[in-house]
Amino acid sequence: MTFPDLVSPVGDALSRPGTWLLLAFDVVVALGAWRLGLRLLDLIHDRVPDPLERPLRVLWSVAVFYTLAALVVNVVGAPLEPLAGHGEAISAWLRESAGRILLVLVLAIVAWNLVTTLSARVVPADDFNRRTVRVATLKGVVESSARVAIIVVAFVTILDNLGVRTTTLLAGVSVFGLAVSFGAQSLIKDVINGFFILLEDQYGVGDVITVNGGSLSGGVERLNLRVTGLRALDGTLHLIPNGQINTVSVMSKDWSRVVASVNLPLTADPDEAIALLDRVSQALYQDPAWATKFLEPPTMEGVSNFTKDGFEVRALFKVLPKEQWGIGREFNRRMKLAMDGAGLGGLRPQLMVFRTEDGAPTAPAARDEKRQPTDG
Repeated sequence: MTFPDLVSPVGDALSRPGTWLLLAFDVVVALGAWRLGLRLLDLIHDRVPDPLERPLRVLWSVAVFYTLAALVVNVVGAPLEPLAGHGEAISAWLRESAGRILLVLVLAIVAWNLVTTLSARVVPADDFNRRTVRVATLKGVVESSARVAIIVVAFVTILDNLGVRTTTLLAGVSVFGLAVSFGAQSLIKDVINGFFILLEDQYGVGDVITVNGGSLSGGVERLNLRVTGLRALDGTLHLIPNGQINTVSVMSKDWSRVVASVNLPLTADPDEAIALLDRVSQALYQDPAWATKFLEPPTMEGVSNFTKDGFEVRALFKVLPKEQWGIGREFNRRMKLAMDGAGLGGLRPQLMVFRTEDGAPTAPAARDEKRQPTDG
């Protein structure tokens, strides 16, 4: 065989687009079969002696790549024996039932790994926003749906290659599913509610929500078409069917607000209290460590309410979502220190008035002296 005799048929085959598709298909199948064999060897790792495991891996790799080479030679039509003959035999076997079943299994494993790999590459950004929430939520839903589709398609295809009439089977399954649907209305309700939760972006993975008027609350850790998983502050994971969620309060949608309220005694000066609240709020707003978390300057509301023991002054901070708790804790710390420094931390002794038995006011010292026990 001369060199032109080898090049001519190969060049003619490679000039056809279908040849390249067959070559790509053969490469994918060979790599999938190679990975499948290595996975099986990993499963029986404990049962295979160590001196034998490495030769088995090498033998399997050589067999797979020889098979790939034979298939490539057969596709391009190169007259290379024995590869050409072996490639023809392997192709004929793959067209039979057993070969097609193995082919379906390999392709299903390749598709499964491809979904896992692509899903792992979709990493939501570190900053919290609606796009990040939707990416994290849809990532899990699409991954689980794709895996279910792979399993169903592979199962039906294998049954078809085994001689089972899948059209009749699918018709029977649809009738059975219709009968089951009447007894699984809650499941259907869960799926429909989950679909609209995702479609309308009501909430997603990473949001902090309260469901059904405050019965359960926490961060959304998982969300699919059937259930919502809430991680409570104490670490408890609440799994709630979507069909049982009637009302949702989302505490991390678009923006959040800190209600900075301070209770003071009636003896405190309200103007001094409001001025102190304004100074603390402005100092927090202008602090470089916290300024980036504010969406607008603080709003002073002044005296907002009278309480049983005094009155309340209040300010409002519009902040980034999920930042209200951290900013609220920092405000409380600063306000407590400022109130102690200004003498507004509680009922000051010099402002406390007591009454004696005859109704005359007296200072605390006089009260204490009056209550001293006497001799006799």
